Amino acid sequence: MDRIIYTAASGANAAMARQQALSNNLANVSTPGFRAEMSTQRSVPLEGSGASTRVFAIEATAGHSDRSGPITMTGRNLDVAARDKAYFALQALDGTEAYTRAGSLEVKEDGSLVNPQGLAMLDAGGAPINIPQGAQVTIGSDGTITAKVGNQPASVAGRLKLVTPTAEERLKRGDDGYFRSTTGGPLNADPNARMQDSALEGSNVNPIEAMVGMIQVARHFEQQMKLLQSAEKNDQTAAQLLNMG
Repeated sequence: MDRIIYTAASGANAAMARQQALSNNLANVSTPGFRAEMSTQRSVPLEGSGASTRVFAIEATAGHSDRSGPITMTGRNLDVAARDKAYFALQALDGTEAYTRAGSLEVKEDGSLVNPQGLAMLDAGGAPINIPQGAQVTIGSDGTITAKVGNQPASVAGRLKLVTPTAEERLKRGDDGYFRSTTGGPLNADPNARMQDSALEGSNVNPIEAMVGMIQVARHFEQQMKLLQSAEKNDQTAAQLLNMG
């Protein structure tokens, strides 16, 4: 009897976790550069005497989708979109180097180049980038930032750090929504990485796929609840038969 309970309860819990991931994906369908979460399940045996046949199904985050989102030309000189598998480097609130695909950049009053959340964008050497006050900024396909003040000759203000994760150096999403290397250290700048200026990459979430997935998960959860109800009825019936004896 308890085997049904373990199977149904853990299955329902896994369905709830997957529903949360799908809901988060759907909520970020319009977030520039967002990467859809992917989920998987793994079985975990229940430890303890006499429980070797009991197994929990646990939802585990399998990572994120690497497929590119749609590119929209904006005409804004501080909008950039990373190409292929490249990511932009920035300095997170905890001081670590983090990575993002969102490229809607801004220049603060003090000249620092930041993302929409005010986090400093990093150059190829891992240092914050500063733009001369009142400069007209252009960004090349390799991330090189050129600043021109008035009638003065244009000068290079820095180069955006672009990294490309590999099978050995993968990225994982942090609690703040930004990506970091699985090794914990910063990735090396990729000199071959390229970006598109005056453009933004949209979310790679497929809203129809996410909604269909949510419906499927809801049905799966309902099936697990029915199993629990069946187990309860069987338990009540067994109790009645014992009382008749």
